[in-house]
Amino acid sequence: MEFIDWRKSPEKIEIDKKSEDAAARRRSRRYRDYVEDQIREAQERGDFSNLPGEGKPLHLEDETHLGEKALGYHLLKSNGFAPTEVELAKEIRREQERAEVKLERVKHLSRRLCARRVPPFPSEKRAFNTTATNAASEYERTLRELNRRILTLNLIAPTSMHLPLLEVERLVQQFRASCPLFEDVARS
Repeated sequence: MEFIDWRKSPEKIEIDKKSEDAAARRRSRRYRDYVEDQIREAQERGDFSNLPGEGKPLHLEDETHLGEKALGYHLLKSNGFAPTEVELAKEIRREQERAEVKLERVKHLSRRLCARRVPPFPSEKRAFNTTATNAASEYERTLRELNRRILTLNLIAPTSMHLPLLEVERLVQQFRASCPLFEDVARS
């Protein structure tokens, strides 16, 4: 038998009964159903309308393969950073591209000098020979430094990220073959 407080007005009793019935229904349902009802009511009220990113796909990424490092990588990524091995690989690629651009300038100069109607003057030949020799030695130093960085990367990175070592002698030889020095440079 249910206790009824007769001191309250009949309207108040009816409201209390409704709230007790709602509470009993909530208790009898699973928690998940309750949460879904709350979400549905909020949608009906329009609480989720005009939120930033509405209608755009969620970017959910599966990082379970990272194991215990997943949170660390997620924090790095969300703040604009990358793991050390990724940064090092990018740095290696950038440095290699810079070295190739420098070599292209010297190759362009060589082609331009050889294509002129008037043969290059001795001073131009000496200047080009000096430029090409300096570029070749700088290129060799850069390649050796890049090989050192590649070795470091290969030690810290997973196997899938390993880079092959650069063949320094072959690459320098190719550059020298593409930019031959002028021979008959008279010193005056």
